[in-house]
Amino acid sequence: MNIGIFTDSYFPQLSGVATSIKTLKDALEKQGHNVFIFTTTDPHIKKGTVEANIFRFSSVPFISFTDRRVAFRGFFEATKVAREVKLDIVHTQTEFALGMIGKYVAHQLKIPAIHTYHTMYEDYLHYVLNGHLLRPYHVKQFTNAYLKNMDGVIAPSKRVEALLKRYRVNIPMRVIPTGVDINSLNKPETVDVRKELDIPDDVPVLLTLSRVAEEKKIDRILNAMPEILDEFPQTRLVIAGDGPDMEVLQEQVERLTLEDSIIFTGDIPHDDVGSYYKMADLFVSASDTETQGLTYIEALASGTRCVVYDTDYTEHVFDDEEFGKVFNGPGEMLNEILFYLRKGRKQIPHDKLAAKMDQISAQKFASSVYQFYQDTISNYQKDLKEETND
Repeated sequence: MNIGIFTDSYFPQLSGVATSIKTLKDALEKQGHNVFIFTTTDPHIKKGTVEANIFRFSSVPFISFTDRRVAFRGFFEATKVAREVKLDIVHTQTEFALGMIGKYVAHQLKIPAIHTYHTMYEDYLHYVLNGHLLRPYHVKQFTNAYLKNMDGVIAPSKRVEALLKRYRVNIPMRVIPTGVDINSLNKPETVDVRKELDIPDDVPVLLTLSRVAEEKKIDRILNAMPEILDEFPQTRLVIAGDGPDMEVLQEQVERLTLEDSIIFTGDIPHDDVGSYYKMADLFVSASDTETQGLTYIEALASGTRCVVYDTDYTEHVFDDEEFGKVFNGPGEMLNEILFYLRKGRKQIPHDKLAAKMDQISAQKFASSVYQFYQDTISNYQKDLKEETND
């Protein structure tokens, strides 16, 4: 099958969406399909660089998310490319520029288009004029307008499915959790992270890895650190990633006099992510806005236990304390972090981890998405035939 994925976010940009798309692309290609990425230009890629099956369209930084980009042209060029590679289906991963281009391409080629709804925009309204301009009702209107005339939508979790049903989205919908490329995370370590960060091997390390932004609630982890240090004074918290809240969190560290216990790494290369997960004793996420929880699934795939905010998705993953625990408030988070620090660092039993990884593998993810592609194409062709007969 020839698959066109349209996205505003793709490598070398670092985000859960970019990782999810790369995982899907690689897994589908391993299963024998051709995947073509239609995305934005990126200042970190030199002009003239040839990337196999990746087509980039002129773009500018996105307002309020300057580390993300939005294309400002490409409708006709993308259609031309799509005809040449004979796309069978369009899969959009953004509701913005490349998403609209993808819808246009599907209409021009008379092929079906589906969408993955990654972002709970109601959780991000504070980015637009501090939340004074847009309301949840506007998000509902925007979502329904984008999904109108689409042939299907993927929800990465039950939480997203519930939201879309609340918005009264009535196109075919399927819940398909994002998978993890276990092999890429468990390849030989690219860097000795503890040595690079000057952390002794016997020092407990907590890791949070994400975009450094308000919705990730990293400030709540920092607030818990004084009590953690009372019992485990050598503990380090490594905050891996970059984003708009970096200065805010650094000021919080100074107010709490935690300078000797907190390490900000800034952005880390994608190839080093597995090494970061492996060096940690515990992965911690206080974010309550996750739609697919990719980072803590990656951490678990690397063999690192997790303490994460409770969502409908986490209950299917962290159903055994060997894998980690979930929490609903700051007090619970603190107690669960201390629970694992008191136990000391231990390996997750191999058989248990292998069984869990089979449930959330990239291969299963790609197979589920491909099945949705097939069903969507079949329904599209059936509807087309009925329209012709009428």
